[in-house]
Parts: sequence; C-alpha cells; structure tokens
Amino acid sequence: MTIKTPASAGPRLEGVVLVLILIAVAGFAGAASFTHVKDWTLANSPTGTGQWFGWANAVISELVPIACLLTIRRRRRVGAPIGYPLFLLIAAAGLSLAAQLAVAKPGISGWLLSAVPALAFMALVKLVLAPAGGDNPTPPAAKPAEPIHVQVAEPAATEPAPPAAITPTPAPVPEPTPTATPEPVTA
Repeated sequence: MTIKTPASAGPRLEGVVLVLILIAVAGFAGAASFTHVKDWTLANSPTGTGQWFGWANAVISELVPIACLLTIRRRRRVGAPIGYPLFLLIAAAGLSLAAQLAVAKPGISGWLLSAVPALAFMALVKLVLAPAGGDNPTPPAAKPAEPIHVQVAEPAATEPAPPAAITPTPAPVPEPTPTATPEPVTA
C-alpha cells in the first residue's frame, strides 16, 4: 500500500528546509557579526563607555538589514518603490562589514574569513526571500485574449418621420339650433 501525498508537499517541504537553513545561518552569522560589531564599537568608543553601547550597535547593525530585506520584499509584492529600504540595507551592511574587517587579522585571508558570516547571510537571505521569478518583481504578462466579435444587425433603412406639427386645437363650434320659419298664410 502506498500513501500518496499532495503535489504541493514537495515544494512546501523544500521551502520549510530552506527557511530552517536560513535560520541556522542567521544564528551563526549573527553571532559572529554581532561579536565583531560589539568588540569594534567598544574598542573605538571613549573610555568609560558602557558595555551596553557595544551591544546596542551590534543589535542595530544586525536587525536593520533583516528588516530592510523584508520591507523590500513586501514593497516589491505591491509594486511600491524600494529605494529607501535599499539605501538602509546597503548602509547597515557596510557598517557591519566595516566592523568585521576592522577586527580581522590584516591581510586578504583575515578580511575574507571575518566577512564570510555577513556575506553568506546576505546572499542566503536574497536566495530564500527573493521572488521565485528572479529579480523581476512584475508577474509575467498574461497571454492576450482573443477579441470578442459581436455581430450587430443593421437597422432597416426607413425615412425618418417628419416632426409632428404643433397645431392649436380648434374651439368647438356650437351646433346651429333649428329655428322655426313662419308658415305662409293662405287666404
């Protein structure tokens, strides 16, 4: 006996697995990037700055790009402009990458290893959350429908009736009353 599953079960399962992978990568990339931003902030802050400031910068630099990506996705769905969230995304990602490169061992391998978590997460978010049709946010154009042909009967050619003349109704003429004529007298 075989159990049949609905046709949508395969793609749905793949979607769940992709989201779970995204969450795992987000957790590790966030932890690495978070630590780099926090350490960089505290190393470059004035003496006496509390630890909370490093944590605040790290939280902000990690959550703003995620919010931007989700906002871009939502705006694309409704056809709204994405300029501002895209600007914020680039600025936040630039800040995060700057922090990661600043705390890295000088040299290409140190910079690359330090930047991998943020770059991998951004690439994976784009892969998982991007519309299925690629970068084109507009749905494919529908196939044009055949035009509907309507046959209309031609009206019969007739002479138009002349407009009715307005004539006053004549006043009723009283009927003549019979008058008696005198009879001739005979003598």
